[in-house]
Amino acid sequence: MIKQNVKKSTVVIPNYNGISYIENCLDSLLKEVWDFDVIVVDNHSIDKSKEVVLENYPFVKVIPFEENTGFCKAVNAGIQAATTEYVILLNNDTTVEKGFVKALEDAMERHPKAFSVGAKMVDMKNPEILDDGGDFYCALGWAFAGGKGKDSAKYNKEREVFSACAGAAIYRKNILDKIGLFDEMHFAYLEDLDIGYRAKIHGYKNYFTPDAIVHHAGS
Repeated sequence: MIKQNVKKSTVVIPNYNGISYIENCLDSLLKEVWDFDVIVVDNHSIDKSKEVVLENYPFVKVIPFEENTGFCKAVNAGIQAATTEYVILLNNDTTVEKGFVKALEDAMERHPKAFSVGAKMVDMKNPEILDDGGDFYCALGWAFAGGKGKDSAKYNKEREVFSACAGAAIYRKNILDKIGLFDEMHFAYLEDLDIGYRAKIHGYKNYFTPDAIVHHAGS
């Protein structure tokens, strides 16, 4: 009897008017040799990016919204639709390097108490510059991206972080079921710090891995 591979991960991509980026993002995922599901949650785009996905990427499940609900509600819909052990959140203005999905899954399996693992995000135009090496929260209440703007070559060690950046990170779905999904009071930004904090309160950990590399356009 031939044993079939079981998909471990679902990549969830929130999209809002991402016509300049969404094809490059999905094309980079097509280069992966790993088996996973892909869900695009469209926040009522008016630039035809939703139609581009529907017409050209039949392997992608599209969840359309009738209004722009923001990041959290969109990714929550994708998480709820996923049936895999892990959920990977990925911004639409990114491209991933080959081995991205497997690298994140492998990191989760190295850390059984991990709630999340963030990828190494580099600047799309200048990949020698780090965009995010894990998020942190200081005693004064400030949140910041570790290593942002610094030499990306200096961030090549896996480490524990306060929280993973939700722009490119993997999450253990059964823990999301336990602690709750992303807080939809955060329309966008800081929702990843919030959920990482909640996971830590419940005794879980968050990590950064340099093995999963993502190029991020950003704003």
